[in-house]
Amino acid sequence: MKKIFCLLILFSCFNNYAQENTVTTYYLIRHAEKDRTNKTNTNPSLTEIGLKRAQNWAKVFKNVTFDFIYTTNYKRTIQTAQPTALNNNLEILFYNPRELYTDDFRKKTMGKTVLIVGHSNTTPQFVNKILVTKKYSDIDDTNNGNLYIITLLGSSKSDVLLTID
Repeated sequence: MKKIFCLLILFSCFNNYAQENTVTTYYLIRHAEKDRTNKTNTNPSLTEIGLKRAQNWAKVFKNVTFDFIYTTNYKRTIQTAQPTALNNNLEILFYNPRELYTDDFRKKTMGKTVLIVGHSNTTPQFVNKILVTKKYSDIDDTNNGNLYIITLLGSSKSDVLLTID
């Protein structure tokens, strides 16, 4: 019985050590430029400029090996993520923009490198949820070039905001 108890304590300590030394990295971007010609279309595709930006994101991320790529279930976010997903041979997964950084999402992505494509409001909200603080405001509607990078190591969190033209 003592051996089992000692093994459980050892396993618990190892598990805590592993979690404290696990690096999780999130890259979050807003979708590229969308077609605004039909104001009633709630699910527009990307414009030609937007499609070029999506290709550019794939170039920006060419040296990043993603484990998962998440988008909302809208044409513009999926089209933005598609070139990077192809480069990483990954299927695009969907997240609910009304349920950001849930316990299930956090557990599934722990220790992974993840791209998350969202919207002008959901992307900074997602970042804030991960950081557990209201650091970032909604993205200006003309800005499609923000790149938020969050790194988690145990209880430590670091973040940076870059603008990619």
